[in-house]
Amino acid sequence: MSASSPHDNPLEEALTEELPSSTRLDVINQRLAEAYPELSPQLKLAAGYVLEHPMDIAFQSIRKSAAAAAVTPSTLVRLAKRMGFDSYELFREVFQSAVQAGPIELSGRATHLRNLAHTQDPIFLDVGDAAFDNIGKLFTADNQARVRDAARLILDARKVAVVGFRDTFACAYHFAYVGRIAMPDIHLIRGLEGGLLTELDRFDEHDVVVAFGFEPYCAETVKALEVTGANGVRSIVVTDTLRSPLVPGAQVTFTVANATPHFFPSILSAITLIEAILAECVAFGPNHLVDNVADFETRMRRMGAYVEID
Repeated sequence: MSASSPHDNPLEEALTEELPSSTRLDVINQRLAEAYPELSPQLKLAAGYVLEHPMDIAFQSIRKSAAAAAVTPSTLVRLAKRMGFDSYELFREVFQSAVQAGPIELSGRATHLRNLAHTQDPIFLDVGDAAFDNIGKLFTADNQARVRDAARLILDARKVAVVGFRDTFACAYHFAYVGRIAMPDIHLIRGLEGGLLTELDRFDEHDVVVAFGFEPYCAETVKALEVTGANGVRSIVVTDTLRSPLVPGAQVTFTVANATPHFFPSILSAITLIEAILAECVAFGPNHLVDNVADFETRMRRMGAYVEID
């Protein structure tokens, strides 16, 4: 690492060897995401490749990574120095340390299903392959730590706003509906009839916003994060890449895989992540959260919301 002062190199303290490698990589990724809009076109290509191919950066030569990113090796060196490293090799070492704990390989199960199947129509199994792969990429040690961080933010917040429009509205709705059974101060932001700013105005530094957004990114979601950020609201972002315009300023960022043969991005990983975060909240939150769940079920049954079977 460079011997420059913290003032000259703000990442110096954040990237100390004492920190877990996954945390050091998170710092680099967050810095790259924040710097991305201001980078030159060549550095943007390099940064985009680094953000989306950490395994390749870890184990490929600089020449091979540069060729894959459509830049020169010197561009990768310049990017490493922009991140506060004396050399590309030191930059790459952070990636090599962090990717040792890889994702759980569930995609093999889908391959097994394909081998057992007797069908001339591959679409059904292609969707299954993608689903297993997306979920497998979610369950990593790094994401486990992020889930805990997200749960702590939510549990410490006075109110939680949940934002997601168009293709990710289902994610926002699911988070808000399930979450407020245990935590009544979770609020779904709908933004109907031009009321987005009015809905968001009541949230401040005591609160948290959970935002969902995949490419193409909704202008309303970006605006919601700008407004809440200006009011001091901390944010948890679920998106598809660290190049997403939702990432800058977020306290916790999840990038989830959403590949699918379907014409619309898959929300399966995002829904699964929601379940993990909310489960963490109930498991490690105060006892009254469990009481809230029991009270909700009692009220629903008393009102006849459920149909009983014999």
